[in-house]
Amino acid sequence: MDIPNRREFIKAAVASSALSYTRILGANDRIRIGAIGTGGRCQYLLSLLNKGGNSQITALCDVYQPHLDEAREKLAPDARQFQDYRKLLELSDIDAVVAGTPDHWHVPIVLDAVSAGKDVYVEKPVTHHIEEGEPLIEAVTESKRIVQAGMQQRSWAHFRQARDIVAAGGLGQVTLIRTYWYQNYLLGRDNPKPVDAAKLDWKMFLGPAPEQPFDAERFRNWRWFYDFGGGSLTDLFLHWVDVAHWCMSSDTPIDAQGCGGKYLIPEFQWPDTVNAAFHYPGNFIVSFECSLLGYLEGGGLMLHGTKALMRLHRSGFAIYPEQKRYTELPDLKDVTQQVESTHDGTIDHLQNFLDCVRSRNTPNAPVTVGVAAARAGHLGNQALRSGQTVNA
Repeated sequence: MDIPNRREFIKAAVASSALSYTRILGANDRIRIGAIGTGGRCQYLLSLLNKGGNSQITALCDVYQPHLDEAREKLAPDARQFQDYRKLLELSDIDAVVAGTPDHWHVPIVLDAVSAGKDVYVEKPVTHHIEEGEPLIEAVTESKRIVQAGMQQRSWAHFRQARDIVAAGGLGQVTLIRTYWYQNYLLGRDNPKPVDAAKLDWKMFLGPAPEQPFDAERFRNWRWFYDFGGGSLTDLFLHWVDVAHWCMSSDTPIDAQGCGGKYLIPEFQWPDTVNAAFHYPGNFIVSFECSLLGYLEGGGLMLHGTKALMRLHRSGFAIYPEQKRYTELPDLKDVTQQVESTHDGTIDHLQNFLDCVRSRNTPNAPVTVGVAAARAGHLGNQALRSGQTVNA
C-alpha cells in the first residue's frame, strides 16, 4: 500500500463523509454493528456485544465462508453476509464496525471505514508497519470518527486501579518493568484443523500482502508470518507495553534490543522464543520474554519500584513491600494490597466504545494509544531481525 498517496486520498474522502454523516444516535438507540473478519477473536467480541444488549449485529464479512456461517449461526442469524468488506461499508444502516482481521488488513480497513463515516473498534496491533502510524492518526483525526484500539486493559477496573497506584508513586521510583507471556503452540501441531480452500477467497485474504500461492499454515497461523503479522511482539507484548506506557506516562522507546530463535516451530518466520528490552525516557526499562513451549506462568507484568513490587496480570494484582534484608526466597510475602478481577474487562472496553459512539467523547484507547503500542512492537521486531540495537 502506498501510504503517502493513500493519505492524500483519505483527506478528501473523510472530508466528504464528515459532511454527509448526519445521523445522531439517541440514548436508547441500539448501535448497528458490522463485523469484518469473523474468526475466533471477533466472534468472542461479538458475543460480548450481544450480552450488552445495546447494539445489534447487522452485517458480517469474512473471506472464509465457514467463519461467516459459524458467526451467523451463533451470533447474528439475521445478519447480511459479505466477502468484500467494502460492500459492507457501503451500507447506510451500519453505525460502526468491529475489525478482527489479520494485522495486515487493519490500516486499510480503518481508513476505508472512517472515510465511509463509520466508527471502528479494531483489534491490535493497529498498524502492521511502523510507517503507517502517523498517516493513520492524521486520517482518523480529520474524519472525527471514533476509533477504539483493542487494548482492553485501559477499561479493565483493576488495571485502572493499578495504574493509579503506580502514577501516584505507590511503588516509589519504577526503573524496571518485566513483562512476559508464555503460550503453548505445540498442542495440535500434529493434527491441525483443515482449511477448505474452495471456501476461501485467498486473493482477498492476501489483500495488500505480496502475491503468493495458498498455504494452509499461513492462513491458520498468519500472525507468525511476516506478510500478515508480527509474531509475539505485536501480539502478546502490545497489551503489556501499553500498560507500561499508561502507568509511566511515557510511550516512545529510545531504543530496542532483542534476540530470539525458531527453536520449537521452524515453520514459523517469527521466533517462537523471544527476549527483548526497551529503554524509555523517564529512566526506566521494559523487558519482554515469550516462549511457545508451554502455558505455565501465563502472562503479566512485574513493576519493580524503590518502595514495592507490583505483580499485575489479568486475574488481578498484588503489591509487596521492599524487604529490609536481602532474600532469595522464590515466594513473595507480606502482601500489602491484593485485588482480584471479577470479569474480563473486554466487555467494559466494548461498552466504552459504544458509549463514545453515542457521546463522541474520546475512547479509553484511541488510535494514538494503539499506534504507540504498535510502535514499540515494531521496533522490537526490527531489533530481532537486524541483530542490532534499533533507535526510535
